[in-house]
Amino acid sequence: MKKEVTTSSFWIDSAPLPSFPRLERDEDVDVVVVGAGNTGLTTAYLLAKAGKSVAVLDRADIVEHDTAYTSAHLTMVTDKRLSELIRVFGRDHAQAAWDAGLFALEQIDTIVRDGGIACDHAWVPGYLHRPVGRQATSDEAEAFREEAELTADLGFDARYVDQVPFIGGPGVVFEHQARIHPRRYLAGVARAIHAAGGRIYTRSAVEEFSNQPLSVTANGHTISCRDVVLATYTPLMGNSSMLETTLLQTKLALYSTYVVGGLVRRGQVPDGLFWDTDAPYHYLRVEPGKSGSHDYVIFGGSDHKTGQAADTTDCYRQLEELVQKLVPGIELTHRWSGQVIETPDGLPYIGETAPHQFAATGFGGNGLTFGTLAAVMATDRILDRDNPWRELFAVSRKSIIGGAWKYVRENKDYPYYLLRDRLTGWDGRPLRSIRQGEGRVVEQNGELVAASRDADGSVKLVSAICTHMGCLVDWNEAESTWDCPCHGSRFRQDGSVISGPAESPLRSVAHEDNAGRPPVSEERAGVRRD
Repeated sequence: MKKEVTTSSFWIDSAPLPSFPRLERDEDVDVVVVGAGNTGLTTAYLLAKAGKSVAVLDRADIVEHDTAYTSAHLTMVTDKRLSELIRVFGRDHAQAAWDAGLFALEQIDTIVRDGGIACDHAWVPGYLHRPVGRQATSDEAEAFREEAELTADLGFDARYVDQVPFIGGPGVVFEHQARIHPRRYLAGVARAIHAAGGRIYTRSAVEEFSNQPLSVTANGHTISCRDVVLATYTPLMGNSSMLETTLLQTKLALYSTYVVGGLVRRGQVPDGLFWDTDAPYHYLRVEPGKSGSHDYVIFGGSDHKTGQAADTTDCYRQLEELVQKLVPGIELTHRWSGQVIETPDGLPYIGETAPHQFAATGFGGNGLTFGTLAAVMATDRILDRDNPWRELFAVSRKSIIGGAWKYVRENKDYPYYLLRDRLTGWDGRPLRSIRQGEGRVVEQNGELVAASRDADGSVKLVSAICTHMGCLVDWNEAESTWDCPCHGSRFRQDGSVISGPAESPLRSVAHEDNAGRPPVSEERAGVRRD
């Protein structure tokens, strides 16, 4: 007998959340955050960690709105192709937009590790590929090749492949993307907010905003504050004027998107993110099973302007037929719909909408990524810190053309660039793609360097030349060591000797601005292989 498919989100059914009280008294805090989804909870977490007193208000329970209906792809790759962003914004600003997305992914990783949050977070590759069920033309293959070359040229780890795993056909693989269980993740974030002294109030819809003095009212009680963050996906008016609010809303296009999910054999679908070039595009990812012999596949698409589909059940039917062809034997258990908000130029609006009022919207298909970025930018603004992406994502922006990469030159002390330097080197495409527990030989200033990433995410660099007789060491993935294939010497990640014949450690190497290029030829480097 065919099992009935539920219309609730898989995330909701698979992760209970902590409960929080209603607002029942007047209060005074530094910051009020309206909305307890990813953007709101991440903002509150970062502010509480920085020593600010914070109150979060939500009309329902935490993570019950848009964040609960995501597909939970974590990627820096925007809905609008990088080549299109370059055409609109110029190369430097397009690179800045993807840098911002990469920083958001690293921020989530940091929160997970700092809080020890069990939420199925993992770094996985992302694949852009031909539409499901169609053969790619030679022109499409060439377009994939050009997109990969352009992406790599801007410093991101991407490459063209003739055969995308599982899907088949040509495409682009983007390393260092991620997946996560959003409700388990945000349950951990909410607990961390509470532990840091932050307050979360549910079933407390905001009834009134005031700016003299700045305050919000919910359940008949008033919270006075110094700043307000509107984290409601579609921003509330707050203290903005009707004209300003209406103008912002005219810039937003709301689309409904549909998802089906079901059980598959363990390992039947590779652990990664997949999305195609169809219009609207389809997307797929795996949520690994906790036990037993099954994983969970999430497949989505069939987007349309909200309210403009004659038969929304047909959207589900199309997805079900496609995923059953793509993953034979899938046992469908869930289907749900969400909403994505697009902007005319493909980038979100993140910034102040009134004095001491911060808002964010227009995340497109990158809700978790841009929502996390918005939280970082709101925190920076409230703490009066510079942020390299403020102008690029400003609510009042006009298209920014050209520019001489001032984001790097003027913001080298911003934490992202310090992190980027540590994780990737300055040019560092190969270093960026090295995952925790992996190692690779790369070039730095003409020298062959053995680069590996620790469990804590940091990269160790040592000389790749064995100190015995000058051979090139290889990474031993099983043991996390550098081994010499010539005479058997073995070295730890820090270069210290495990066993000879080598007696001296591999020399430690400092990060340089041009670290991480593919290695020079062994002959040119004077490397032995005998």
